[in-house]
Amino acid sequence: MASTTFSGPVTSTAGFISGADSLVSATDSTLTCTSASHAGRTVVLDRAAGIAVTLPAATGTGNMYRFFVTTTITSNSTTIKVVGDDTMAGVAIVANDSDASASIFETAADSDTITFNGTTTGGIKGATVELQDVASDLWSVRVVGAATGTEATPFSATVS
Repeated sequence: MASTTFSGPVTSTAGFISGADSLVSATDSTLTCTSASHAGRTVVLDRAAGIAVTLPAATGTGNMYRFFVTTTITSNSTTIKVVGDDTMAGVAIVANDSDASASIFETAADSDTITFNGTTTGGIKGATVELQDVASDLWSVRVVGAATGTEATPFSATVS
């Protein structure tokens, strides 16, 4: 079936099929996300030297953007940033390397950036980030990953 647009609820009695089109590989130093190319797909972050990711403006579309780290960051950082006055609201759950515990970090009112440095703020192979465009200027965010050393929040305000 080709690309089809529906205007109402959709029910699938046998589930939805995913495939190669559901994954987008990111290996360049920068990535500017668009709804046409990245919404509803999983972006595979595969660059040890980090990737600077920019999200589209949040307008309340409901679009979901997912990221999965396949290569631990070993130099620079991977960042996921909003544009304009957009902010993020949500949490990061980070497994601690020193014991069988986790740290949970909340966004601040002005959080607009996620930074993975490969150690204290995460970016280790297996990390996932889910962002949803929930309202004008607002992204819902959930990060699940691991960190090393003294774990620290991956959230900051660097855009606005």
